[in-house]
Amino acid sequence: MEQIELLWRFQQTDMAADALEGEIKRSPNRMALMKNREFLVEQQNTVKRMEEDVSEMADRVDVIQDAVGRLEEQLGALQKRMDDVPPENLDQTREVSRDTYKLLNGIASYEQEMKRILRDATDRERQEKEIRLKYAKVKTEYDKQKISYEVEYKEQMHALDEKRKAAQEEAAGIDEALMKRYQLIKQHCVPPVTRLFGDQCGGCNMSLPSVTLRNLKSGAGRMIECETCGRMIIQT
Repeated sequence: MEQIELLWRFQQTDMAADALEGEIKRSPNRMALMKNREFLVEQQNTVKRMEEDVSEMADRVDVIQDAVGRLEEQLGALQKRMDDVPPENLDQTREVSRDTYKLLNGIASYEQEMKRILRDATDRERQEKEIRLKYAKVKTEYDKQKISYEVEYKEQMHALDEKRKAAQEEAAGIDEALMKRYQLIKQHCVPPVTRLFGDQCGGCNMSLPSVTLRNLKSGAGRMIECETCGRMIIQT
């Protein structure tokens, strides 16, 4: 059997194997399993980010508490100074009032921030609880899907292995250089080998030059490459 016939027969089994592999990848059970897996990973990442946020909040609370403590100490020291040495005139009274206001305003500002942090922490805790409930529900569904799909996948892969073996057997007598060319063209054109239909490439449907057609039809060359798409065209 000539190389062209061998290559054509090989392509039939090779394309059949590729088609089955595509069906396996597009399997509804596989797609559902992947969707749930992506959801679970996304929720894990979300919880991780929330935990990091809460950790930063806790660090910020420590900073605020230290700052409030210092301001309260300064306010206490100011009050003691006023008790020990009361203001002697209006300017001193105003100065003490300004210092007192600044300290009290600083404490109030930190207290407001503390309240915001506590609200945010409460929201994070609520959101995390909701996420964990959804996660547990989807995880249960995912585990069931996985068990079912593993049986299906095993059967599918067995069938794919059989088709790949059949393709390998068909490739046994094909010239190595021709097979390499086939695989190279397959990277950008599927199928890589096509028939001649009238004066057109059976892959891209573009007309071939007259000289090329004469050579092909006269038997000067039983296989050429399409100048447009690069496929191998055979005359059968």
